[in-house]
Amino acid sequence: MELEEKLYSIKKPIMVLGTSSGAGKSLTVTAICRILRNSGEEPIPFKGQNMSNNAWVDWNGGEMAYSQALQAFASGIVPSAEMNPILLKPQGNSTSEVIHLGESIGITTAKNYYKDWFYPGWEVIKKSLDSIYKRRPNCRLIVEGAGSPVEMNLIHRDLTNLKVAKYLNANCILVTDIERGGVFAQIVGTLELMKPEEKKLIKGIIINRFRGDLSLFEDGRKWIENKTQIPVIGIIPWLNDAFPPEDSLDLLEKKSIFTNPEIKVGIIKLPSISNFSDFDPLENEESISIEWIKESQNLKKFDFIILPGSKQTIKDQIFLERSGLSKNIREYSENKGNIIGICGGLQMLGTTLEDPYYKEGAKNYSEQKIKGIGLLPLKTTFFKKKLTRQINSESLWPCQSNINGFEIHNGKTELDNKRNSIKIYSIFKDLDLGWYKENNDGGTIAGTYIHGIFENDSWRDQYINLIRKSKNLPLPSKKSISYKVKRDSIIDKLAGEFDKHLNITSLLS
Repeated sequence: MELEEKLYSIKKPIMVLGTSSGAGKSLTVTAICRILRNSGEEPIPFKGQNMSNNAWVDWNGGEMAYSQALQAFASGIVPSAEMNPILLKPQGNSTSEVIHLGESIGITTAKNYYKDWFYPGWEVIKKSLDSIYKRRPNCRLIVEGAGSPVEMNLIHRDLTNLKVAKYLNANCILVTDIERGGVFAQIVGTLELMKPEEKKLIKGIIINRFRGDLSLFEDGRKWIENKTQIPVIGIIPWLNDAFPPEDSLDLLEKKSIFTNPEIKVGIIKLPSISNFSDFDPLENEESISIEWIKESQNLKKFDFIILPGSKQTIKDQIFLERSGLSKNIREYSENKGNIIGICGGLQMLGTTLEDPYYKEGAKNYSEQKIKGIGLLPLKTTFFKKKLTRQINSESLWPCQSNINGFEIHNGKTELDNKRNSIKIYSIFKDLDLGWYKENNDGGTIAGTYIHGIFENDSWRDQYINLIRKSKNLPLPSKKSISYKVKRDSIIDKLAGEFDKHLNITSLLS
């Protein structure tokens, strides 16, 4: 039975499908959520199943994809794991951690996912939809698909595209990326592979990332509409967005949008990087440029180095050693370098990492205990259960300020008594959330478990000011704009551009 038959008073859901991964589904949903919120509606984002290591933690400690959290911010509501009831977190070797309604419940191989997880997954999707509608009966769901809806070898196990569209009887939009080329074949090919009852759900087509004069595509628009009998409801121009990519591979394509930066930041591109949205606040600092580091090199050109989070900390630490980057990082530290590690990055900065239950990548190498980079006198032991929670604390360094963020990590980190001659200090009043030390000749080594640390404006500004002082740069004469205000402004600009070029009125009935 379709959901609309059970809850006939609900507003018609809108679903955004794509001709491929990276077509622009996430940003389209984000824009539509803000457009509808501004028009007085109550939009709620939803993605039945997402695969991403870029995660968020809700106020109940539940994990969800960051893209759905961002869409919730665009909707003016608090993110909740039921907006993304299934999260798959890849961990290499064709395996993923399975998270249902925010809680980690197992590990699966790609081969066994359909057999073991398809039916429980569908039940948790329906449960989430029912819960959302019971709490917010007047809401309008803005649903995001995943990848392409017509991967014929996988369609029998596809939980989050056409199965959800049919269950909700949603008004669907098909988004395609003209930048990739072959836009006509993308659209027609996708529609041809749909069953008649599925194709009927497609009520509009969006051409995304168009460069140049929009009027030059008018003949293309007419051809698509004549061929498919579906209106092209939007041609969206190329936008210099500052949102995080869904796929960590796309990080290497991201380039700083500001010219003449005063501070150069290097971020280590770990093979199993996670939570790369941690660096969005730095991407939006006009004085900063960011470069992703993926191979051994002299790091002296950077004013500070960041070791990001990792889904497989042991595996990534072994990568750092084998690639020579661990040595580069140690040499950088000896030359008055400033380093900060977040979550897995903090753990790698320590002296030892022990993985007795094979939770953090040790099984790939049969090494349950390895050496860290050794710049902080800390040892980490990984346990069976990970910690996920929102954080509200107070920092002691580099300034005193209120701190908000969240934790997602396995393992406990504590002082290494064998290295207790090294002076190390707590960054926060909660003593187990982070540590730092000052090098004798200059520079600092710091690490924290708090994701979102750079979203805290006072903390970020003071840390950057430490770097500015070390370079004899003048301190800013005025207070910087809050990152969350900037983020909201970016969403407004995104929605404004979509609103100019997109007609969704027909989809609201």
